[in-house]
Amino acid sequence: MKLYIGNLAYNVQEDEVRKMLEEFGPLDSFDWVTDKYTGKSRGFCFAEMNNSNADTAIKALNGKEFHGRFLKINEARAKKGRNKRRRRSW
Repeated sequence: MKLYIGNLAYNVQEDEVRKMLEEFGPLDSFDWVTDKYTGKSRGFCFAEMNNSNADTAIKALNGKEFHGRFLKINEARAKKGRNKRRRRSW
């Protein structure tokens, strides 16, 4: 199951979030989302783990305070379609 982990404080480090999630089982993948211009965290990430471990992690961590903010953890949803029209910058 792919998890969305959101409302992360901007000063949280990737290894802290990995360690927190790995308490519930091994991660199959982990995607730390950063701003492409600054390289700073965007305040959310994605992780994949088996379904039973993911369900346990969601129940234990969703709404938990972490670095002064309340985590939002749930099953990741597919991206909604984006507007295909692009703006030209001439």
